Amino acid sequence: MIELSRRDVLIAAGGLAAASLEARAMGAAPGRKVGYAIVGLGYYALEVILPQFVNCEHSKVVALVSGDPAKAKRVAQQYGVPDHGIYNYQNYDSIRNNPDIDVVYVILPNSMHAEYTIRAAKAGKHVLCEKPMAISSAECEAMIAACKAAGKKLMIGYRCHFEPHNLAAIKLVKDGTLGKPRYVHSEHGFVQGDPSKWRLKKALSGGGSLMDMGIYSLQAARYMTGEEPTSVFARESTDRSDPRFHEVEDLIEWTLTFPSGAMAACMSSYSSGHNHIRLTGTKGWVDLEPATSYRDQKMRVHVKDDEHEVTPPPGPGANMFAAQLDHMAECMTTGATPIVPGEEGLRDLRIIEAIYRSAASGQVVKL
Repeated sequence: MIELSRRDVLIAAGGLAAASLEARAMGAAPGRKVGYAIVGLGYYALEVILPQFVNCEHSKVVALVSGDPAKAKRVAQQYGVPDHGIYNYQNYDSIRNNPDIDVVYVILPNSMHAEYTIRAAKAGKHVLCEKPMAISSAECEAMIAACKAAGKKLMIGYRCHFEPHNLAAIKLVKDGTLGKPRYVHSEHGFVQGDPSKWRLKKALSGGGSLMDMGIYSLQAARYMTGEEPTSVFARESTDRSDPRFHEVEDLIEWTLTFPSGAMAACMSSYSSGHNHIRLTGTKGWVDLEPATSYRDQKMRVHVKDDEHEVTPPPGPGANMFAAQLDHMAECMTTGATPIVPGEEGLRDLRIIEAIYRSAASGQVVKL
C-alpha cells in the first residue's frame, strides 16, 4: 500500500514547500496581506479566482480592472474593493499610484497577456499571468524582460503545480516508486459549443484547443517525467466546415520524446471530453482521472500487483487556487522565485510552436 505524507509530497514535488518555509522564516509582511488587482472580469475571474481570496492566508483583492463599469462596481461591492480600486483599460497604468496593489493578476484573452503584463511591470507591480503565457515565444520573452527590467516577479497560473493529486503523482516518480518513467498518456478536452467565444477567434486566442486544454497535456508530460522533450511529431484533425473551427484547430495530438528514452502521447480537443493523465514506469503506474479538473480529482496507483485508489494528503493551501495566490504573495514578500516563473511559460510556448509546425509539415520537429 502506497502511503504519502504531506511533507514528503511537497518537498519531492519540486520546491514549493521550501519556498513556503523560506517565506515564513523571513516573515512575509506580518499584519498585512498582499494586495491583488484582478485584470479582466470574465468567468474564470468571477467564478473561480475571486471567491478563493477568503481561503488565502497572505492575499486579498484590492483592485479590479474591467471595461464594464457596472460589472466592476457590482463586483467591487461584493468583495469590499473601494471605489478608488476600480480601473478600466484606459486608466490602467495609473495603478502605479495605488500602493495597495502589490500583484496584478492578468486574466484576459491570450493575445492581451503580453501587453497588460508589460504595462503592470512598468507600473511597478509584480505579475501573475494566466496560461498560456502569451500567443508567441517572442511575446513571452518580452514579458520576462520587462519584469526583470522592473525588478518584479512574474509567475504563470499553472494551478496544477499546487494540486495535491498531481503533487503526489510527481512524488511517486521522483522517489522511484514507479521505477524509471517510460510512457506518459495525457489527454485534455471538452466540447466547445458557442462559435462566438473568444477562444475560437485566433486573433484573441492564438490558436484552438492546443492553446487552451493542450497546455494541461503538455505540462503533465513535462512535470510527470521531470524532463524536457527533445522532439515532437504532431497531427491535426479539424472540420473547417464547422462554424466553431473556421479559425482555430479542434483535435490535435502529438508525441514527445525525452532524453531518457521516455515518450509521451498527448492530445487536446474542442469536440470531445477528456481529463486524464497516466505515467507508466518500469515498476508500475499512476493514473489520474479526472486529473486537472477544478475539483474531484481521483488517483490510482499500481505497483507490484497492488492496485488501489490513493487519497493524497492536503496540498500547500486550502485548495490549489488559494495556494497559487499565496505562493505568489510569499515570493513577492521574500524575494523567492516562483516555482512556475515566466521561463516555464516560455518553455511551453516554444514547444507549442513546434507542435504547430510539425502538424503543418507532417514532419518531426527537433526541440
